[in-house]
Amino acid sequence: MTAYIVRRLLFMIPTIFGIMLVSFVVIQFAPGGPVERVIAQLSGTETGATSRISGSAGGDFGARGLPSPGQSEINSKYRGAQGLDPAFIKSLEKQFGFDKPAYERFFLMLWNYARFDFGKSYFRDVSVIQLIKEKLPVSISLGVWMTLLSYLISIPLGIRKAVRDGSPFDVWTSGVIIIGYAIPGFLFAILLIVLFAGGSFLQIFPLRGLVSDNWSQFPWYLKIADYFWHLTLPIISMGLAAFATMTLLTKNSFLEELRKQYVLTARAKGCSERQVLYGHIFRNAMLLVIAGFPAAFVSAFFAGSLLIETIFSLDGLGLLSFESVLNRDYPVVFANLYIFALVGLVVNLISDLTYTWIDPRIDFETREV
Repeated sequence: MTAYIVRRLLFMIPTIFGIMLVSFVVIQFAPGGPVERVIAQLSGTETGATSRISGSAGGDFGARGLPSPGQSEINSKYRGAQGLDPAFIKSLEKQFGFDKPAYERFFLMLWNYARFDFGKSYFRDVSVIQLIKEKLPVSISLGVWMTLLSYLISIPLGIRKAVRDGSPFDVWTSGVIIIGYAIPGFLFAILLIVLFAGGSFLQIFPLRGLVSDNWSQFPWYLKIADYFWHLTLPIISMGLAAFATMTLLTKNSFLEELRKQYVLTARAKGCSERQVLYGHIFRNAMLLVIAGFPAAFVSAFFAGSLLIETIFSLDGLGLLSFESVLNRDYPVVFANLYIFALVGLVVNLISDLTYTWIDPRIDFETREV
């Protein structure tokens, strides 16, 4: 097993390299950029993006006049740059690191990321790691509790549906699950706000934030209650589709195992139904369920939480990544991508190791990565 773990860890290096390389190349061909954004601000179309421009660049901030001999060539690279001092454009390129060739910037980024040095945000005047630390509690709260809740409900319900396949209980629960899966999470979130967050009916749950404004003044037990009070609606909204998928996956996995010969043999030996389900079937059926854990866990930090964070005004990693892409804040974009890729690969490895814990017959040592 040790050799397998080492191989998987070594395999992460080219995987992350490929992810970062493809993303970096795409960014190079994408229209716009941080320099263009600052230029747009100078023309009065945007505000707030020049907080990190150095003093030397700021000294040329208003330097406009007739184009110098080399100015048209420099300005031709950027839309709206006509009339700006070329020295100012060059200072912006140096500020954002675009005075270096693309390949040099890429390998410098990889070297820094290997040491977990993510630099500073272009427009927020704060380190990227500090930004991520500030947003992490929201994303961890949404991801962990949504995944945990969906598994705690879906697995017992899926087992129950498999045992009572075709019964009225199975039929009506399947109807509820299919309806829940068909409703988009963001639409259900809006419905919950209308019904329970002061929309048009009841005002039971808060509409925004992870905790109340005076949370620090609460005793510890009220802090916990307030935390979960704020999380109730977002977790329900996010977990709706995941709950439906996991329940049906668990049911189908158990149904497949129930029809196998070893189950009939166990029953013929006099094993109780509980012993058959949890002593023989559970380990085999749960392998497929565990296989879906990494994707469910990692997606909850970004793709699954983006709309929910927006609707409930939760400032997490999903919203941070989305806004960074829109604002061309490349250090934040690539840092989030690197961290998500690394976490996803590590969680996949943990998932594989969990296979061997559930079913010792699985031996990854004899398999290739």
